[in-house]
Amino acid sequence: MIKNRQEILFLYDVTDANPNGDPLDENKPRIDEETGINIVTDVRLKRTIRDYLYDYKGFDGSNGKDIFVREIESEKGGIKDGKARAKDFNENVDEILQKAIDIRLFGGVIPLDKASITFTGPVQFNMGRSLNKVNLKHIKGTGAFASGEGKAQKTFREEYIVPYSIIAFHGIINENAAKRTGLTDEDVDLLDDAMWNGTKNLITRSKMGHMPRLMLRVVYKPGENFFIGDLQNRISLNFDVEEEKIRSIKDFSIKLDELIDELANYGDKIEKVVFVADKNLRLSYKGREINLKDIKDIRFEEKTF
Repeated sequence: MIKNRQEILFLYDVTDANPNGDPLDENKPRIDEETGINIVTDVRLKRTIRDYLYDYKGFDGSNGKDIFVREIESEKGGIKDGKARAKDFNENVDEILQKAIDIRLFGGVIPLDKASITFTGPVQFNMGRSLNKVNLKHIKGTGAFASGEGKAQKTFREEYIVPYSIIAFHGIINENAAKRTGLTDEDVDLLDDAMWNGTKNLITRSKMGHMPRLMLRVVYKPGENFFIGDLQNRISLNFDVEEEKIRSIKDFSIKLDELIDELANYGDKIEKVVFVADKNLRLSYKGREINLKDIKDIRFEEKTF
């Protein structure tokens, strides 16, 4: 099992797409109307991670690896509920924890016949919020089919997208909760992979246009029981254009001054900082562009997939 408290900062951007629609509001992207900030739920990010592990890493129920929370057709029709999924594992909770990486990561409620067992997930994310103000764009178009049998006029469709949004997620990996679910270092490596490459592989029509840009995972020394917190609020954008006119990562740089200073302040508690950075993303510190590997006061360790 993991022995280190860890903290995650994950940034990705979205171009001409809908990062997370609200089903109660015409599936519009979620916007904080007071600030113009784009919001993405932690559930959306967890779905990305689950889908990637299922589609690309073999967690499909074979070879002892599975995703517990996924859609499976029921023999009775419709989709299996939680109780039916638990029966797939003969209601053996130890077997569920051994096979289902999403329960080891995110926890969950396991509904059994006689009682339900709740596991608090070692990995928890805040709501993702964009670092830039976002304007909604309403698009109308025609559908592929006629509006009715024998009619020539096609149906109309309409949708809402954001022209550009760069979204920051903050997460914690709690080594204490990991004792109950059995989260391992290998699971955390798979989490890194799934966040980065899962986001890149969101290639459905509504999600095409997602790109991972920066991931930091702060690994604290064993026994510290400490984390800095609010990493997403310790970075900001330096705009090259008006904020509302941002359309790509070429229009800004990420200012890391407060983040790097905080990491340096607590350097005695930090074992290392694992990172992945898009080569096109500009990072700045003290007014100059930097590569994280050039920061001497912190052990930055670059990861590749």
